[in-house]
Amino acid sequence: MPLINPTLGTIGVFTFALEQLPAAQAAAATAEIEGLGYGAVWIPEARGKEAFTHAALLLGGSDRIAVCTGVASIWGRDPMTAAAAMTTVGEAFPDRLVVGLGVSHRTLVEQVRGQSYTSPVRTMEAYLERLGSATYEAARPAHAPPVVLAALGPRMLRLASRTAGAHTYFVPAEHTAQARQLLGPEGLLAVEHAVVAESDPVRARQLARTYTSRYLRLENYRNNLVRLGWPEDELTDGGSDRLVDALVAWGDDNTIRDRVRAHLDAGADHVCIQVVREDRAELGLEELTALAPILLRDEPGSERLQPRQ
Repeated sequence: MPLINPTLGTIGVFTFALEQLPAAQAAAATAEIEGLGYGAVWIPEARGKEAFTHAALLLGGSDRIAVCTGVASIWGRDPMTAAAAMTTVGEAFPDRLVVGLGVSHRTLVEQVRGQSYTSPVRTMEAYLERLGSATYEAARPAHAPPVVLAALGPRMLRLASRTAGAHTYFVPAEHTAQARQLLGPEGLLAVEHAVVAESDPVRARQLARTYTSRYLRLENYRNNLVRLGWPEDELTDGGSDRLVDALVAWGDDNTIRDRVRAHLDAGADHVCIQVVREDRAELGLEELTALAPILLRDEPGSERLQPRQ
């Protein structure tokens, strides 16, 4: 399977809000994000919209922006169905789909999907082998959509080096430096980073903890922080101030820019910012509008995102 990195630009947007909107409104919101100059929009898949259908709807309502699944669960579809979905959407919208695949989380897989969450790295490895050899007897795009893996630990990051790259989530910049080393110099490294548009420390951290507390309850994210050396006593009650400040960029526009730049300096090719509001169903378009001229000013490193031949 040829794996080609589309030009995502350096900065994109990760959002849960598009899941909550009716299809027409979600497509219009994607077009607004595109109009601001962001290179990509990343969409999740958990208890809401099916990832590939959702991606197609958003692509159909916009002109240039890439839509990236962040991420489609491998437990939600067999490899042949996944290959058919990504090829169908990729043919309709050439070089605009990025397929993020992930093993999800034990609670979602076992309690919500009713499946057994076992050997996630080996399961992903087998899934990729079957994905690459899947039969598809219909029109194909000139370039297969690139596949990136949701990866946190060393084994999954090394496996991601066999694909177009990795998508990391809920990580400090120190993890990005390690991920780049494990992924190697060629793979796309797309990092999610949360943003709170608030300069008051008390209010900013209060909002930030609506985000951190959710993910600190999930063992994959918690274990990843422990691997990085964060002590358990800093992972309770939404995280210590030090942890919150490492995971969520807050402050004035320049401070937020510097925090995003820290990931790029550590080896990320692309950072998708997630605006944190009390209600994550809100898109945060006001914040995205304000941040666009600050974050998109230079777009350094975009040459690394040109398609592979």
